[in-house]
Amino acid sequence: MMPLAQMAETVLRTADGREKTEVSRGFAAQWRAAREDGSVPEIGTATPPMHPSRPDKPELLSPRDVPRRRPGTPEGRIALLHAVAHIELNAVDLHWDIIARFSHIKMPIGYYDDWVKSADEESKHFNLMCDCLEAEGSFYGALPAHAGMWRAAEDTADDFMGRLAVVPMVLEARGLDVTPGMIKVFKQAKATQAVEALEIIYAEEVHHVAYGSKWFHYLCGRDELDPTPTFHALVRKYFHGNLKPPFNEEKRAEAGIPPDFYWPLAEGA
Repeated sequence: MMPLAQMAETVLRTADGREKTEVSRGFAAQWRAAREDGSVPEIGTATPPMHPSRPDKPELLSPRDVPRRRPGTPEGRIALLHAVAHIELNAVDLHWDIIARFSHIKMPIGYYDDWVKSADEESKHFNLMCDCLEAEGSFYGALPAHAGMWRAAEDTADDFMGRLAVVPMVLEARGLDVTPGMIKVFKQAKATQAVEALEIIYAEEVHHVAYGSKWFHYLCGRDELDPTPTFHALVRKYFHGNLKPPFNEEKRAEAGIPPDFYWPLAEGA
């Protein structure tokens, strides 16, 4: 079995989305089988690329240049599915990258269990969105996408706590805020396949945010840092702009993020 960090780098260097997620899920299954057998596999080290390999399509545009479409139309719903697929593919890479890029920092084995599980689930989410797009006569890559998705990874490439603060605890927590609205759009359109896929994503994303919070608090405890002001300082350093309410306070609390973490960083605070 390949060391985990090398598995992570292999995923990052795989370009095609469906192939990337197949490799990701295969490695996650190997890891899970070894752990269920009572093994503690080798973590190893890696030299991950600053930017993961990507397919030729979609065309990546500045956020302000990505066309906006009304979600109440069939074209708008396809655009929404495409945007979610793009987010999920980036999430696959983000979760493997947090293993590969920080493999030199000693962490408990449970840390790796959590992020391998998350990467596996994000791979499933990407494929669910691709299946929904294909059922609508489209595909991932048919529309332009947001070029800024990897910026948080670049900004925190040398800051482990910064990565945990910004990616799961800000970006993925934002998913908890907006996904119920997306589910409502597809329910109104009676798009059952999309509703079922988004409900799976919504349920599982809570755990990914929770893993970020758990390991952020672990590092704060290890370094004798107060978590709340440490989180605020890291988000102000690495996140561009204020956090946008309304917040899904119930799901954020379920994921271990209390209101005093995010409200002081909100617009108008």
